[in-house]
Amino acid sequence: MSDLTRMTAAELAGTIAKGDASAEEVTRAHLDRITAVDGKVHAFLHVDADGAIDAARKVDAKRAAGQELGPLAGVPIAVKDVLTTRGVPTTAGSKILEGWRPPYDSTVVERLRDAGTVILGKTNMDEFAMGSSTEYSAYGPTNNPWDLGRIPGGSGGGSAAAVAAYEAPLAIGTDTGGSIRQPGAVTGTVGAKPTYGGTSRYGLIAFSSSLDTPGPCARTVLDAALLHEVMAGHDWRDSTSIPQPVPPVVEAARRGMSGDLTGVKLGLVTEFDAGEGAEPGVMAAFHDALAALTKLGAEIVEVSAPHFQYALPAYYLIAPSECSSNLARFDGVRFGLRVGDDGNRSLEEVMSLTREAGFGAEVKRRIMLGTYALSSGYYDAYYGQAQKVRTLITQDFNAAFEQVDVLVSPTTPFVAFPFGSRTSDPYQMYLADLFTIPTNLYGGPGISVPCGLSEGLPVGFQIMAPTMADDRMYRVAAALESAVGTLTPPSLEG
Repeated sequence: MSDLTRMTAAELAGTIAKGDASAEEVTRAHLDRITAVDGKVHAFLHVDADGAIDAARKVDAKRAAGQELGPLAGVPIAVKDVLTTRGVPTTAGSKILEGWRPPYDSTVVERLRDAGTVILGKTNMDEFAMGSSTEYSAYGPTNNPWDLGRIPGGSGGGSAAAVAAYEAPLAIGTDTGGSIRQPGAVTGTVGAKPTYGGTSRYGLIAFSSSLDTPGPCARTVLDAALLHEVMAGHDWRDSTSIPQPVPPVVEAARRGMSGDLTGVKLGLVTEFDAGEGAEPGVMAAFHDALAALTKLGAEIVEVSAPHFQYALPAYYLIAPSECSSNLARFDGVRFGLRVGDDGNRSLEEVMSLTREAGFGAEVKRRIMLGTYALSSGYYDAYYGQAQKVRTLITQDFNAAFEQVDVLVSPTTPFVAFPFGSRTSDPYQMYLADLFTIPTNLYGGPGISVPCGLSEGLPVGFQIMAPTMADDRMYRVAAALESAVGTLTPPSLEG
C-alpha cells in the first residue's frame, strides 16, 4: 500500500500544498488502491478514473499558477450513489435507475468540486438508502474490511468501507435513520450526521424528505470536520436549508484534540444505558470510553428520555410514508428503466411491470407500509400518531439539553454481523438503528467515533448535540479520539 493512501485527508492536503506530492500523484495512488482491493470489498459501483485524474490536474495547474485553493484541494473523495453527479452514473443502488447519468450536480457535489476535492467515483448502498447492511443493494453487497464475511453497515456501507479500506480518505454519506453513523461504527471509521437542514438535499435522491441528511465519512474527527465545513451551508435551492452560518466544527475539533473537556457535561441516556438488546462487549467498550472522557475532565450526568423507546416504531411509519410518496416518480415514463412498453400495453401496465422489475424486496415492503399508513381511514391512527411521538422525542431532547452539553450512547447495539443473519427478519435488521433514529426524528446532529473493539470488531461511540450546535459533538469526539486512538483494519493484501 502506498504511503499516500495511509495519510489522513488533513495530511494529504498539507503534502499537496507543500509540493511534496501532486494532486495527480495522490489521486493515482488511490485509484491503484481501488484496483488492488475493491474486488474484495466492493465499495464502489462506479469508478470515474478519467474524471478524477482530470480534476486532479486542474488542481495542480491552479496551484502552479499561484491561485488560492481550499483546505481540501486535491484530496480524493468517494460519493454515495444517491447524490447526483453530472454525466456520471447515479443509481441509488437500484435497477430502476441503472445507467442513468444525471444532467446536473447535487449541491453537495457542486461544493466538493468548487473546493477542489477529487471525486473518485460512486459508492455502493442499500437500494434508495433503505437498509442497515448494504445487503439490499441491487448490485450486490459491500464487504466489511474488518471481516469480509460481515456487513459494513448501511445504508451507506460503501462509503464507510471505502474509507476503512484506504480506497479514499474521505467519503460522502447520507443519514436518514443512522446511515452514516451506523456504518462508521461497524467499520471503525468516523461518521457524522449534521443538523437537518445544515447540508443541502438538492440533488439528493429522496427517501424520506424530513429526515435525509448528507454528511461526512472519514478516518479521523478532524478530517470529518474539514469535509463538513466544505459541504455545509445554506442553499436557496433547498427549501429546508437553514439560513445560518456553518457551526465552527473545524475549530471545535482542533480544540478537542487537546484532550481537555473540563466543564463539559455529557448526558448518559438511562434508557440506552440499560443495554437492552445490546451486546455485552459493545456496552463494555462504551463504558470504557466514558471512563476515558471523565479522565479528560468531562462530567457524566444521567438524563432520562422516556419517549426514545418509541422512536423505532415512529420512524418506521414516518420514513416509509414519505418514501411511498417520493418513489412514485419512478414510473418508467420520465427516466430510468422501462419494461413492457411494446405498444400494446397501457401506461398502468408498463408502470406496474417497471416497478416490479426495478424495485427490490425491501423497497417494495416500505412502499407498501407507507401507502397503508397514509391511506384513508388510517392516516390519523398511524402517520399522525407517529408525528406526535416525534414531537415528544424532540421535547425529550430539548429537556435533556437544558441539563447537559451533549448526549452519549453506543452508536449501534451490536458489532458487524455476518451476511444473511438478519435478512430473514426485518425487525432484527431495523434494530441496528435503535440508538441512532432518535437524533433523526429530532433533527439534531450526531457523530460516531470508534471507541474500541468487541470480539475483534469495531464499536462506535455516539455523541448527539442540539440543533446547529454541531461543533459541540466534534469537540467531544476529537477528545475521545485523542484518548483512545484510531483503529486499523486487517490487511486486505494477499
